[in-house]
Amino acid sequence: MPHVVSDTALIFGRYARQTLRSKPALIFGMVQPLLFLVFFGPLLTDLPLGGRASSWQTVVPGILVQLGLFSASFTGIGLILERRTGVIERMRVTPVSRLALLMGRVLKDVVLLLVQSLLLVCVAVVLGLRAPVLGVAIGFVFVGVLTISLASLSYALAMRVASPQGFAPVINSITMPAMLLSGILLPMSLGPRWLDIASHFVPFRYLVDGVRAAFAGEYGDGKIALASLVASALAVVAVTLGARLFRQAGA
Repeated sequence: MPHVVSDTALIFGRYARQTLRSKPALIFGMVQPLLFLVFFGPLLTDLPLGGRASSWQTVVPGILVQLGLFSASFTGIGLILERRTGVIERMRVTPVSRLALLMGRVLKDVVLLLVQSLLLVCVAVVLGLRAPVLGVAIGFVFVGVLTISLASLSYALAMRVASPQGFAPVINSITMPAMLLSGILLPMSLGPRWLDIASHFVPFRYLVDGVRAAFAGEYGDGKIALASLVASALAVVAVTLGARLFRQAGA
């Protein structure tokens, strides 16, 4: 275990430095969620969205989960490029733990997403968001766990796909329905009953509800507890499956 931890820290440091040198990627990675925040959020300011929470306490949590969903799902594209340039082959001949090769990348993605989430919330506060600090912290935890889950699966898929052209359609076919059915943009309770029922089969729905409950300071209604259970189960399954596929692919 100490060997895995030190190797994970080594891989994390490598990709963290690489990310910091890619300033355009850092900036443009925030463009889409900020566009939703600035141009979509104000449209809902005076609309009844259900519950006692304000519109910002409904919109911002959804955008946070959307940020984690799309950013983490597409992290594998970078790994595909590394495979094609021989970086992965050179790493395979080192004594670094194969699990660390995966988790170091995932940890970098988590830190990056949390920094972006903090910036997003700061902008939202300027626009009118009011949420308890504890609730925001709980929301960040959920986004972090979601990133761990999806990034692990994304990297595992990237080890089995030959090109970005084969990777992107698979991810899009999964993330788009998941986004629409999870209630990221608007609570699913506002839609038809059949759509609300169908959304309960999407695990991200519970994370969105949990983050919204946390931002509203509603800690005792069971949504946060249910979201914690779903997020934990999703992370365990995703990391286990992702690590297994990553090893089998020769990472």
